Amino acid sequence: MLTTSTQMLLDAQAGHYAVGAFNVESLEFVMAVIRAAEQKKSPVIMQTTPGTVKYANLRYFAAMCRVAAEEASVPVAIHLDHGDGFDRCIQAMHAGYTSVMIDGSALPFEDNIALTASVTKVAQPIDIPVEAELGRVGGKEDDGPNVTGQSPYTDPDEAQEFVSRTKCSSLAVGVGTAHGVYHDTPHIQQDVLKAIRERVDVPLVLHGTSGVPDEQVVEAVKNGVCKVNYATELRQAYTRGVKGFMDQNPDAFDPKKYAAPGMDEIAALVASHIDMLGSANKA
Repeated sequence: MLTTSTQMLLDAQAGHYAVGAFNVESLEFVMAVIRAAEQKKSPVIMQTTPGTVKYANLRYFAAMCRVAAEEASVPVAIHLDHGDGFDRCIQAMHAGYTSVMIDGSALPFEDNIALTASVTKVAQPIDIPVEAELGRVGGKEDDGPNVTGQSPYTDPDEAQEFVSRTKCSSLAVGVGTAHGVYHDTPHIQQDVLKAIRERVDVPLVLHGTSGVPDEQVVEAVKNGVCKVNYATELRQAYTRGVKGFMDQNPDAFDPKKYAAPGMDEIAALVASHIDMLGSANKA
């Protein structure tokens, strides 16, 4: 069933679990994510980045996700991940996305507040939740700039002021994670996360989770994270399945044949994360 992320994240916050938000790159990703969510009876968020929607467009992805959501037996939200400006967020709402993120984290504090507030002012009257970001998640998200040389942590006092002034529905925080592939073992700064949780009452979001040890993610959920994003791992899983099939069947040419094992890899990965995040049987 198609829904917004509002209630599913509030339920997760009250129930001390998190909802997985999985970046989808194609029809195969959409079908695999839904398969796992239905198998686990879990709410789920399917999301796309600006780079992904530039590959096709917002309407293509909204249509695919909407059909899957409307036929699903579990709550499904369609989310714009890392919205790169006011116009992109408005376009996503018009296309049928049921949740948007405005990412002003590269801007000065006051400019981030102004940009975020401009989106929430439009979204709230039509009941579309708005995720914002304060602090910097490291690495390289999508086709954006590489984030280096900056403090990766969200200031808890700034977070309190930011949420109060922007009226955002949820907040992505910088607690030591990074986008892309990790070359060293990542470390979530749980004390920073706890301090943010003490000052902020909206659901918190963890970005850059692909490759973070499960035990760290589980602890982060205990400390207040309600939405956990995964992108890189899904791409790796799909590619692994396709490559494995082609290695054994080098003359194969039917996309449905070699896509199937890629979908199986994604579905298994998503199901595993749902179990770890505690959202199984919470639909």
